[in-house]
Amino acid sequence: MSLPTGTQARAGFRYDGYGTLGRLGLIYIASSIVMDAEWAAMAAPGLSVHTTRLRLPKVTLEGIDAMMNAPELEQSARLVGSAPIDVMCFGGTSASFVYGTAYDTGLIGRMERWAPGVKATTASTASLAALREVKAGPVALATPYVDSIHERAINFLESNGHPVLNSGNLGIDEDWALAEVPLEQVFDHVVACDHPDATAIFISCTNFRSSGAIEALETALGKPVISAVQASFWHCLEVAGIDGARPGYGRLFARRLAPGIA
Repeated sequence: MSLPTGTQARAGFRYDGYGTLGRLGLIYIASSIVMDAEWAAMAAPGLSVHTTRLRLPKVTLEGIDAMMNAPELEQSARLVGSAPIDVMCFGGTSASFVYGTAYDTGLIGRMERWAPGVKATTASTASLAALREVKAGPVALATPYVDSIHERAINFLESNGHPVLNSGNLGIDEDWALAEVPLEQVFDHVVACDHPDATAIFISCTNFRSSGAIEALETALGKPVISAVQASFWHCLEVAGIDGARPGYGRLFARRLAPGIA
């Protein structure tokens, strides 16, 4: 009896998500559900996402401080960095900007020491890089944060050359509640935060839905819309030199679309 081999026998193979195009590592909040799902939606076939988790007690300055000073941060970086990935991202926007730009830069250095040979970025560094990519100056800011974190977001943007002309926040301090805001409400919130002189709009928070509305927002408002989730995914592609994005998620990806993807 002959064995089923050859091209004909393999005709029933299906796409299995294997990272032939590239592999992205993500350090993400344990209770969060948005970022890795949106990365998977934006990823072209052959680009895989590999996530490790870190506990955030509460979406407040005190909760962020507890998370960033816990030994699990280093452990998470070492764990995901032990996989054969091309780049690693710390997927917490507020956690990387609340202490300022120098801390954020230092966090990247620590991640690369914890995972030797793996390039790293953070949601905040990625967001600034994305704003540069679309040549943004003054911006409008939309967040779901409580006031104290929202004010730190404004300070972070302005200290990096992006005056915030208008902004709005939803005052949410529970991580699960961030992800429960419907995409329609996110759209309306961002539109309400726009300013006629803003050259771009930035949506902060990696557990706040955004990617599915970006193209619609850019069409409605006539300017680039950058979200922390979208920017983090894009910057990983930039750092790793991978053209691996699907179309439909904003003008930011103009140089990083996977060839042949409709």
